[in-house]
Parts: sequence; C-alpha cells; structure tokens
Amino acid sequence: MKHLSKKEQLLSAFSASTKAGGGVLTLAEIAFYLNAENNIALRKLLTDCVKKGIVRRLAAGIYESTLTPPDPLTAIYKIANKIRGGVLNYISLESQLSYTGVISQIVMGRVTIMTKGRKGTFETPYGVLEFTHTSRPVDKIASNIYLDPEIMMYRASNEQAISDLRATKRNLHMLEN
Repeated sequence: MKHLSKKEQLLSAFSASTKAGGGVLTLAEIAFYLNAENNIALRKLLTDCVKKGIVRRLAAGIYESTLTPPDPLTAIYKIANKIRGGVLNYISLESQLSYTGVISQIVMGRVTIMTKGRKGTFETPYGVLEFTHTSRPVDKIASNIYLDPEIMMYRASNEQAISDLRATKRNLHMLEN
C-alpha cells in the first residue's frame, strides 16, 4: 500500500471531517488527524497548502479544504464554535431577533453571538462573527436558550435576546413593539 504524503493525509482529514458534518478544522485538530506535532513544520505545510489554494485559512488557526469545503449555509457557525470552543456561546442580539422576526431588519454578513469567553470580532470568508462577552451566570441563561440542530449552536429566546440588547446598551429603536 502506498504511503500518503502529509499533504494527502491533510486532504483526507478534511474530507473525512466534511463527510462527518464538519469541514472546518483547527490547527490542533489537524495535528491530531496527521498524528503530528503542532510545530513549525506543520504550520509550514499549512502555509504551503494555503499558497497553492488547496486549503483556505478562515481565521487564525482555523482552516477548510478548498476541495471538500463545509456546507456554506452552516460554515459560519462551525467557525464560531472553533473560535470560541469550550465556552458557552449563543446567537443573540440583532442576529437572533432578525431570525425570529422580532425586528424587520435582516442582518446580512454578520452573526452576533453572546459568549462566556472573550469578546472579539472576526472577519471570515463566510461573514463577520461578533462575539460579545456576557458576565451573566450560565444558570441564569440556560433556561432562555435552545439548541438549533441545523447549525449545532444555541440560540437565545426572544426575551433573552432583548435582555442581551439592553445589557450591552445596543440600539433598541429597531424593536417593533
């Protein structure tokens, strides 16, 4: 049996990830799939693959294969989960209120997310991710969010999203009421 090169192994890992519903991998996940150390050699391999157009950098340390990209309708949410993995994140504020029709404005090219992690804004090929930190305890939030199985992210209830708007002192004029 032919031994696969690191580049072939990398593409195989992305392909397997996409088939499993992923397609977006962090540098640590790539190292795991390749059974390699997360070191300069791995980063050089990724840089070479990006230059050749085989792999696309989505955000710092987050990549997709251009040959087997993730579903474009859910990719932005996969990236969000990778950027702030390991902490509670939920779609809220203007994105959620637009999604549920509470506000008539349609948020285009941006997803507003409340997070227990650090705040930050990330430009990706799929749109802008805006993370806003919440200091509210998880037990105060948990009953007001639900899992959206299509995107595998939590969403705020309308009441929670409006409460988050107020808590972050964002524009309330768009509310229809």
